Amino acid sequence: MEQDAQILDGLKGTYAERTRYEKILYQQYYYFTDEGCRKYNLSFDDSFSAYSDTILSAIHNIINERFDGRSSLKTYLYQIFSNKCIDLIRKNTTNKQQVHKTMPVADAMNQLPDNTKTIMEKLVTNELKANVKRQLDAIGQKCKELLLMFEDGLSDKEIAEFLSYSNAAVVKTTRLRCLDKLRERILG
Repeated sequence: MEQDAQILDGLKGTYAERTRYEKILYQQYYYFTDEGCRKYNLSFDDSFSAYSDTILSAIHNIINERFDGRSSLKTYLYQIFSNKCIDLIRKNTTNKQQVHKTMPVADAMNQLPDNTKTIMEKLVTNELKANVKRQLDAIGQKCKELLLMFEDGLSDKEIAEFLSYSNAAVVKTTRLRCLDKLRERILG
């Protein structure tokens, strides 16, 4: 409990203290990601995303005095994490997800005559490129810049340095969120 108090005070401190204690909090409960994979049968990326969202939510709640301390910090974080994992499971198993499971374009294209297939491939490719460009503009400059840098082959660590993120893990979390935004906009 004394360590909880230190972390809570540190998160409410100066910018330097807050950054230090955010990192401590993040590293202290990182093993939750394994729990997400094992207990909730999530992929590592989904579990990592749930964990990162958990830490961000907890920090926001602590700073804004929404954590009342009736439970330990670990219990509080685990409850948020558990809810995030369940939300991901629901999201992946709803009927909404099933709607998007249509015949793959490649299978549909293979049913066309060769000359029609070539024309259709060009049209589909051009339309997809145009749509992705429109949606990249719509998700915001920061997301667009980060995703384009990643597409150009830069690592999360390089992007963190270039865009002044605190570390590669933050870049990965932000990248996954940006991809989710882009995916939602493209799939409508």
